[in-house]
Amino acid sequence: MAKKFVPRKRIYFFPLVFKIIILCIILFIIYFLYTSINKIKLASSNQEFVKQLLEQQNYILEKKPTSLMTKVKTNLKTLINKQPSYLLENFYHEKIDTASDLNLVSKSTEYIDDPKPETQDNPRVYLYNTHQLEGYSKENLEEYNITPNVMMASYMLRENLNKKQITTVVETSDMTTFLNSQGWNYQNSYKASSYFIKDALNKYQNLDLLIDIHRDAIPKKSSTITIDKKNYAKVLFVIGQEHKNFEKNLKLSEKLNELINKKYPGLSRGIMKKKGKNVNGIYNQDLSEKIILIECGGYKNTTLEVYNTMEALSDVIKQYLEEL
Repeated sequence: MAKKFVPRKRIYFFPLVFKIIILCIILFIIYFLYTSINKIKLASSNQEFVKQLLEQQNYILEKKPTSLMTKVKTNLKTLINKQPSYLLENFYHEKIDTASDLNLVSKSTEYIDDPKPETQDNPRVYLYNTHQLEGYSKENLEEYNITPNVMMASYMLRENLNKKQITTVVETSDMTTFLNSQGWNYQNSYKASSYFIKDALNKYQNLDLLIDIHRDAIPKKSSTITIDKKNYAKVLFVIGQEHKNFEKNLKLSEKLNELINKKYPGLSRGIMKKKGKNVNGIYNQDLSEKIILIECGGYKNTTLEVYNTMEALSDVIKQYLEEL
């Protein structure tokens, strides 16, 4: 008797492939949501970033992370060390002459609210930034809402000085808003900051030091130095010679310059004296013999390098104040 022919069952692969594709899409959405949430927790703003930095002291962003997950894990590493490590980069600065240039700056960096507002009744040091939007490197932070600038440097220095029991305040008034309210352009920045300096001098009677922190536009190789295997953003003192008492401000800068290079050889680029056509020539230093202007690093310096310098500068300032 002939065998009855039984056709084989056909295997349909399409439903299986379709299910796999759907599963992959779902997993991708879950991964995207997870990483997005972690990014928000990591740093959702300049203010949050600085706050985490100042509180956690070992906030690390790898130089070249292999993946976003690696970056997130690295950022949440143990917070044991005293030295924060976070990297940033980018923005060309120096002399900006027009309101349109200021708009360009505003797109690159943003005003940073005080991450740790505290009331100090009798500070010894007053920090401010005439050009608050001068930016540093934002390397590794392109994916986040972080645009580092010199205001971060001021907050870093204040934190280091306060830890050394040197009461310090940062001027947190928004210079751009003030300029706009007065109908002034960027060239009036020193005129704007003079209002806040005068207010600080009236409000705080025992100030020993007022520092205007900027950053320069020089190349990375000129703005960086390695001391004991640690990278720093170099500093430069700028003195305006177009007021009658500039020698006193110069003497102060010379003393700090000497202390810096004694403790951290090569960290200071020296003292630049400014006068003549197309320069400010005063920099508000006529308001007090205790005012200095410091250029900290350049537009390609990382925030780690800037932090290292602020830490070093706090040591030097402490020594200077102890010798008064």
